[in-house]
Amino acid sequence: MGQRAAIYTRVSTADQFCERQVSELTSFAGRGGYDVAGIFRETAPGASANLAARNKEMDLAQTRQIDAVLVSELSRWGRSTQDLLATLYRLAGWKVSVVAMNGMTFEPDTPHGRMMATMLAGIAQFERDLISERVKSGLAAAKARGKKLGRQPRQRPNSDRLAPKVLQAVSEGRSYRWIARDLGFSKNTVLNVV
Repeated sequence: MGQRAAIYTRVSTADQFCERQVSELTSFAGRGGYDVAGIFRETAPGASANLAARNKEMDLAQTRQIDAVLVSELSRWGRSTQDLLATLYRLAGWKVSVVAMNGMTFEPDTPHGRMMATMLAGIAQFERDLISERVKSGLAAAKARGKKLGRQPRQRPNSDRLAPKVLQAVSEGRSYRWIARDLGFSKNTVLNVV
């Protein structure tokens, strides 16, 4: 019987899919002799504090239900240096390794593992910072060209579409709270429509 491993996949946005990562990691687990104990999919930016699927894998590791976490690349597990190293050390304390697709095993309890984890986490943080700078630069350039950013006035598709119903309910003497509850809006949205 091989080591028990949990596969962790993450994409940043809802229009992306984890299936490619799942397929590659399942094949990788088979070649490496891992018994797959679970496949966890996450749709959240790497910097998000709420990574529910990753937290479930951490629970499996803490209760010794897995021996390894398989990821396609280090940036899928965590992009912040601090977060990445903290989770690597916690996993190492439970004798659980993080194995990236390229075959590198991160065991922070060895000098080599600490060096590799620190270097790769630094690269991941650098990549994240570069992406952030490019986004900010792009937004500044768009603003300089006169592009208006963010939601524009009168761009509320649901409330604009239902404005006649809101106004009808107000004319019938309904309270803003009742209208909001009935139409699925907040009371403030009803107030803005009126």
